[in-house]
Amino acid sequence: MSRRGDLLEFAVLGLLHESPMHGYELRKRLNTALGAFRALSYGSLYPCLRELLGKGWIFESSSVEGDALSGSRRARIVYELTADGKERFQDMAETAGPTAWDDEEFDVHFAFFARTKADVRLRILEGRRSRLEERLANIRTASVRNRERMDLYTAALQRHGEESAEREVRWLEELISAERRGIATPNPHNTRA
Repeated sequence: MSRRGDLLEFAVLGLLHESPMHGYELRKRLNTALGAFRALSYGSLYPCLRELLGKGWIFESSSVEGDALSGSRRARIVYELTADGKERFQDMAETAGPTAWDDEEFDVHFAFFARTKADVRLRILEGRRSRLEERLANIRTASVRNRERMDLYTAALQRHGEESAEREVRWLEELISAERRGIATPNPHNTRA
């Protein structure tokens, strides 16, 4: 499976960990809540769901929904996590490595931090900060090197990128500080939600 496929699997399991959902609702939540999937099609979602069904990590049930305008009722397939699916999600949340620091993956992992162990959250936050500090250094180097050749709009875009990276680094430093305070005073209820 591709990195994007793995990320979609993680996101679907994470959303179903919160509550059972039908395909339309899952796609809507993936599109709106998790930025990495803004252009997710049913052609990507349903093969993922079939694969998760085949692995025994989710199961299907049906619910009947009525249409107020026509008075008709139709069955919808609802997807729910199995115990193995919950375990798989937790394993994926706990084994987050350097790819979890990238733009798309960070957002998805961050969305499920409430269900991620504190030491893993801290590792992801520190990795993300490091990645952004590298990006910031590259932006600054390019800015100095190309300053004379940049037009007004390119310079403005570069400033915007630098300011955005600086803001995110500050935000990450606040989160890291809060995580460290939480780890310094261990709370067994704080490791998993």
